[in-house]
Order: sequence, then structure tokens, then C-alpha cells
Amino acid sequence: MKIRTQAFENGQAVLHIEVEPPEMEKSMDEAYHELAKKMRIPGFRKGKIPRPVLESYVGRDGLKQEALEHLVPELCNQAAEEQKLEAIAPPQVDILEMEPVVFKATFPLRPKVELGDYRSIRLDPEPVEIGEDEVSKTTENLREQHATWVPVERPLRFEDMAVINIEQSVEPGPPVNYGSQQLPVIQGSPLPLPGFAEQIVGMEKNQEKEFSISFPDNYEVAKLAGQKYSFRVKLTEVKEKNLPELNDEFAKSVDPNVETLEALRNTLAIRLRSAAEERATRLFEQKVVQAAVASAKMEYPPILVESEIDRLVSERDRFLRAQGSGPETYLKMINKTEEQMREELRPTATERLVQSLVLGKISEEQKIEVSAADIDAELEKMTKDDEKTKDIQSLFGTPQGRRWISDRLLIQKTIQRLTEIANGKAVNEEEIASKAEDSAATKSDEIKGEAEERGGTS
Repeated sequence: MKIRTQAFENGQAVLHIEVEPPEMEKSMDEAYHELAKKMRIPGFRKGKIPRPVLESYVGRDGLKQEALEHLVPELCNQAAEEQKLEAIAPPQVDILEMEPVVFKATFPLRPKVELGDYRSIRLDPEPVEIGEDEVSKTTENLREQHATWVPVERPLRFEDMAVINIEQSVEPGPPVNYGSQQLPVIQGSPLPLPGFAEQIVGMEKNQEKEFSISFPDNYEVAKLAGQKYSFRVKLTEVKEKNLPELNDEFAKSVDPNVETLEALRNTLAIRLRSAAEERATRLFEQKVVQAAVASAKMEYPPILVESEIDRLVSERDRFLRAQGSGPETYLKMINKTEEQMREELRPTATERLVQSLVLGKISEEQKIEVSAADIDAELEKMTKDDEKTKDIQSLFGTPQGRRWISDRLLIQKTIQRLTEIANGKAVNEEEIASKAEDSAATKSDEIKGEAEERGGTS
């Protein structure tokens, strides 16, 4: 084997390897013996087929190709050892020449991460403020949720509830009937079609109406764009929203643990603040991680991005199946191919990969670890007050499941360490050691001084 050229780029080692004639001949001879054991040629027993006869059946190029199937991986392993390559996956191989055989082997290498001065990152979390307006808005939302619908004898208006029979048809199919549907009449609503609500507003009880609606030509769901639907509807009842009064009785109906409207507002304020603080914490963590990533330099092979895209696709598919759909149906609905979707996921996959590489390097440098007790505590937290405790334990109690928990906890601990650094709460280990030495020296001087004083008085 001769390594003609080598290059290191994009986190990969690219080697051009030439197979020397003796190596090729030896491998072809081995391939001949293997094929002779498997092939059936009239007039010869298995394993007893002369090589010239076998070559006349498969061709010399066919025999060479068979030989390369075994020889190329061996030479790649040998080359990786000789060049001391830290390959993280088998190389991609491209045959460049056949006489002599020359091939290109592209080895994905272990990522290299050079951290920036993340210890100097200083950021402040966004202040959290909850005003009376937010509490009032949330209270109004609760009123809407507890509203009742009362039949009225008047024409249909926006914000009413229509009880309506619908006959829908689209060429060339037959009409479809939807009997006694309760439909909120919201201006500008896209359901059941954009413009439907506007068509039925003003109708009287028991009135019938026919009309047609087309989806906009630029509608986001491509296969519905421009599609025309015809409707025959009958309004059977008009209902008006009846909002409850804002009083102590309303407060008790919303939350049995409160006695007054003021107490409910105080409870809502506490919940809103808690949610806002959680959002602020997540945003702060995101900014800190982004700052650490921005200061780092790294090199990684493209295969890692593809693997991350694979993970995102798997997550998407699991979600779709949980919703009773599937990837094929979803792609058809949005009128995109799997390749187009993968390309759209590439920026997200790259961001996730880069963050994981940087956080992994920081956890290594900061000597952050996850213990078995940490995993047990997290598993207990996951199963606490959960009806599917057995399912969770069977899934995450396995070695693979525990590794997943460990990886997640390691990321959480590392992000926590970064946020402590960024807001100035983290204490450097060298500072701790230095303070301990200073304290010990001070204590020693005090003891020495006291001893001298005692000696002087005696």
C-alpha cells in the first residue's frame, strides 16, 4: 500500500491510497478461493473450480471487485493506524483508478474544540415584572373559558356560536354532509375555510344559504391553494356568549382554594411571575450558551451534522405517529420531499451539534460529573405522581435509558455552571485554594502571636 497524498479539511482526513500489485494479487487469489466454494459451474465440484474457469464466468474485473470488497477496508484500517487517525466512523471510499487500483478514503475525525475565554462571560438575566394589566388579561381569559352560551332570537353576529348544518362539495367528488355543527363565528377565522364566517354572519335562525369559497392561490398548504368548495348551509340556532360576573363567586368557581376575587388575582400574579421567571431563566441560559459557542473554535466532520439531522427526523416521525399521522402523509400535505425537509433541518442540526460539542468540552474542563445517585434522583422525579410509572421505569431504567438521563443531566449541570460564571456567582477552584491558603496563613500568624504574648507575660 502506498499513500499518495493526504489532506486534512473540514474535520476529515482524505487519503489517496494505491494498492500495490502483490497486495492486489493476493487478495484476488483469496477472493477466487471464496467464490470457488460458493459457485456452481457445470462439470466442477464446489471448491474445485480452476481459477481460469471461474474468471471466465465472473470476469477479471468481477474478481477484482470481489477482492476489493475485503481488501479496501483492511487497507483503510492499516492506513488509519499508520497515520494515527482518530476516526469516529468507517471512511467513505471512492475508487479513482483500476490499473493500478487507487482509491480515495475520507475519514471523519474526532471533533476538535478550542474553547474561548468563557470564564470572562458576564451577562445579566432580564428583569421579571408582572403588571396589573397581565393579571387582568389572564383573569379575562378565565372569564372567557367559563363563559356559557345562551340561545338568542336575532341575526347571527361575529363572536356568536352558530349551530349549523353544512353540506360541502368539491368537484369531482360527491357532497359531504356535516349535521348540527357548533361553529364559533370569528372574523377572519381560517376554519372551516377562510371567509366562511363572513358568509354566514347576518343569517336568521332556520335560514338556508348557498355560496362558494376558494382557498387563496398562495395558501400555505400547496395542494389546497386555489381549490374551490361549494356549500349549502342551514342555521338552526344562534347562541350568544354569556360571561360570568367578576366577583368572589367567580373566583371560587375557578379555584376552590381561594375565597375572594382579590385572592384569585394574587394567585394568578404568583403563577404569572413563576412562569415569567422560568422563561427568563431559559432565555438567559440560551444567551450564555450562545456566548460560549461564539468564543469557541471547532472543526468537525459533516457526518456528525447528518447524524444530528437523522435524530431530528426521528423525533419528528415519533411525534407524527403519536398524533396518528406519519411522515409520508405530512410530507404530502406540505408538498415537500424528504431531502427538502432534511435541508431545512440542517441549520437547527448544526446549532445543536455545535452547542453539544462546546458544552461537552466545558464539562470536561470543569470536571463536571453525573453520579449514579443523580440518575436515581432524576428517575424518581420523572416517575413521581405519574400514572405511567412502570412504563417510565422500564424505558429509562435500562442501561441505555440511564445513559440518556446521564447525558441530559450533564448538559444541565454544565449550563448551570456557565450561568453561575456569567452572573458572577461561580467561584474559581484556584480562588478557593488561594483563599484557603490565605486563611490558613492568617490563622497561623494569629496562633503564633498569641503564643509570643503568653511567653512575654510569663
